[in-house]
Amino acid sequence: MDLENTTGKVLPVYIEEEMQKSYIDYAMSVIIQRALPDVRDGLKPVHRRILYAMQEAGMTPTKPYKKSARIVGDVLGKYHPHGDISVYDAIVRLAQDFSTRYLMVDGHGNFGSIDGDSPAAMRYTEVRMAKIAEAMLEDIEKDTVDFVPNYDESLKEPSVLPSKVPALLINGSAGIAVGMATNIPPHNLCEVVNGLVMLIDNPDVEIPQLMTAIKGPDFPTGACILGKEGITSAYNTGRGVVKIRAKAEIVPANKGKHHIVITEIPYQVNKANLIKDIANLAKDGVIEGITKVDDFSSLKDGMKIVVELKSDAVPDVVLNRLYKHTALQSSFGIIMLALVNGQPRVLNLKQVLEYYLEHQKDVITRRTRYELGKAKDRAHILEGLKIALDNIDAVISTIRGSATAEIARTALMENFKLSQRQAQAILDMRLQRLTGLERKKIDEEYVDLLETIDWLESVLADEHKVMNIIKEDLQEMKKRFGDERRTEISIDSSEMDIEDLIAEEDIVVTISHQGYIKRQTLDNFRSQKRGGVGKTGGSGKKIDDSAEHLFLSTTHHNILFFTNRGRVYRQKGYEIPEASRTAKGTAIINLLALMPGEKITAVIPVKEFREEQYMFMATNKGTVKKINLKDLESVRKNGMIAINLDDDEDLIGVELTDGNSEIILATRNGIAIRFDEQDVRTMGRTAHGVKGISLNYGDEVVAMDSVSDEDSEVLTATEFGMGKRTEVKEYRKQTRGGKGIINMKITEKTGLVIGMKVINPDQEIMMITAAGLIIRTDVDQISQYGRNTQGVKLMTLNDDDKVVSLAAIHHEEDAE
Repeated sequence: MDLENTTGKVLPVYIEEEMQKSYIDYAMSVIIQRALPDVRDGLKPVHRRILYAMQEAGMTPTKPYKKSARIVGDVLGKYHPHGDISVYDAIVRLAQDFSTRYLMVDGHGNFGSIDGDSPAAMRYTEVRMAKIAEAMLEDIEKDTVDFVPNYDESLKEPSVLPSKVPALLINGSAGIAVGMATNIPPHNLCEVVNGLVMLIDNPDVEIPQLMTAIKGPDFPTGACILGKEGITSAYNTGRGVVKIRAKAEIVPANKGKHHIVITEIPYQVNKANLIKDIANLAKDGVIEGITKVDDFSSLKDGMKIVVELKSDAVPDVVLNRLYKHTALQSSFGIIMLALVNGQPRVLNLKQVLEYYLEHQKDVITRRTRYELGKAKDRAHILEGLKIALDNIDAVISTIRGSATAEIARTALMENFKLSQRQAQAILDMRLQRLTGLERKKIDEEYVDLLETIDWLESVLADEHKVMNIIKEDLQEMKKRFGDERRTEISIDSSEMDIEDLIAEEDIVVTISHQGYIKRQTLDNFRSQKRGGVGKTGGSGKKIDDSAEHLFLSTTHHNILFFTNRGRVYRQKGYEIPEASRTAKGTAIINLLALMPGEKITAVIPVKEFREEQYMFMATNKGTVKKINLKDLESVRKNGMIAINLDDDEDLIGVELTDGNSEIILATRNGIAIRFDEQDVRTMGRTAHGVKGISLNYGDEVVAMDSVSDEDSEVLTATEFGMGKRTEVKEYRKQTRGGKGIINMKITEKTGLVIGMKVINPDQEIMMITAAGLIIRTDVDQISQYGRNTQGVKLMTLNDDDKVVSLAAIHHEEDAE
């Protein structure tokens, strides 16, 4: 029922229906009039209106700059009745070289920065069209596109631009509509033109062939795209995700340090926020090894962010973590959504190119028709002039005999069979056209026009000629505006493990008495003759800061750190900071979450965790224990229990075995026991273990090793640098838990046993002293003696120095 009120009738409606209808109207308005680009010229309405209004205002590249506020006012008042900020923001973006690949607006003044700085107000900045924008509007006056009424129907505006350049691809587009979004990345003009030419030459070309011309997005900020998977997906389906990584270089600096120098960052990343994020991650300890971040970017030299690293940091690892935790590596989600005949559609690469070529065919056809019409009109006029010149006396007589111009025009039309326009042209002709030279010009112009008309008509009759014109225009655009690709496309290494970035090489790791750790390359140590004085291997000069542990590994191995309290921690070889031979190293508490009172007593390098391998452990009290290596796979930096110990018991040795080895335990007072590993059953991590040797009063176990070859030898070293090698055969096998047999004769000259290793003739030994001296000696230079002997001097020591650690390594020829 209609309701009456003072303003007329009120019709009752269902709110659901009204909301649905109104929201659909609003959504379509946003989709078509604001958020999505047209597939033909690649522009949204606001950008199209800005460029057209600039041309109308005479703001061409050859004219002086004009205030931005002026063009904003023109666009608002004539074509785009929305907020002035939205228009100015669109102008600013078209003028920012870090936002737009090929600038459509030539800006003068402060248009913001990649740091996120806002542009100056529109009353301060000035703009004019960029040269490439002229190509977008070229021939618009030749009826190449449709014009439609503006918002108040007081003016006409183009519904699309002729667009001699494929703007949708070269500059991309981003917009959020209602229920849909577009995100088309920018591309390289030369590549897009090459792709279009390929499609013109072969309309049946497939997308994989097009991708040989159009390699992928080309962002204004450069950087590097990782892999082609996302590109291929986007070009084939219209949707895909590409990973963009900053360009960074590791540069050596002073005092053995390194800098990471970043010169290009991913598209749409705020540089200032990026630097702030890096600094915060370093401060919070998420990324270790960074001391300082500086921004040395300038207009002259371009972008330059310098990340200073600590001397013990591994640059490749730090850089990889920066990629992981910051916007130095970002993703760009491609959605190739554009308006096709006013309807939003997700398009693949070939479809985008095809729709652009269809638009260009329409533009060229309409331009040709326009020019043909103009040419025929002019030819018609020239034909009249030629008739007049051929009958000049009669024409002049007719004109002189006419009372008015109207009578003269009618007389000319009747007497010489002329059209009204021809007769008017004769009346408008100046007397100088009667000269012989002017008559010749008219004849020549007429001949040229006839040739032009023939050419234009042939173009309209032959689509191949239309396509050739398009091809020539595109190649001209390529020549004028094309440039080199900025964004590199490389393999996707983002899924690689960090260790894939680190070269695998042998390393020597040392741990000092006070808990400082460092790694060095193996070739830092020159092989010396038995009895040499050694080479300095650490800065420790006092007994309370001596080097205690030394072992050989590689940068890729998992390093398992066993402590005196029976816990085990894990690090990768490359994560141990590298230092020079004389450097102190890094406090191990900065690498491992050690408990109070914990001290590293054994370190085992493990390549991978396999079930057929075991960890065999021994304590100073003679207890032994065997666990499956697989049980330690979940060890992390915060550690876990490997063996439960009594309060007065310490873990002193750990060996990686295959389950079928023989074990030798050596004590401080020169006793040793040899037994089968199979005498000890496999236990859980939290078990205490079983007795391995029955110790004499005051004695304790100092070393453990495994025997896998009956022809091996046992090398024993003492604190005063004495040592010997003895055949394993001399150590008869016993049952675990026995008293053992004599391993070495202990005297005041030898001092107590500090280490024992099972060796082969092709190995070397490395000994380190409390003062930090290291000696590396071939095993075959050490004399062989029986068990009950004191051996020979292996290393010459200062009076107050002692040997504290012994390691056996495979023999290598030294370069020195």
